[in-house]
Amino acid sequence: MAKQEEKTAIQVDINLDTTPILYTDNILMSTNQEGVVLDIAQKLGPSNKVRIVSRVGMSREHAKKLVAELGRLLAMTDGQIQTGSN
Repeated sequence: MAKQEEKTAIQVDINLDTTPILYTDNILMSTNQEGVVLDIAQKLGPSNKVRIVSRVGMSREHAKKLVAELGRLLAMTDGQIQTGSN
């Protein structure tokens, strides 16, 4: 019998004064055998330039989990966005 992972609640604390939400309209991704780097960027006006506002690096395994969870979350909330319900 396979051992099941127990999921425990994680308490997340955030200081809204020092942790802003950084808007992105571009994400540049690079990967190699060691992991993945996401360069989170904003387009600069009507030009072809972008400014990197944040960089996030993670293992390939973690990136796969991120993709799966993001897909699940978007699918789960898709109807709410279309109907305007919460």
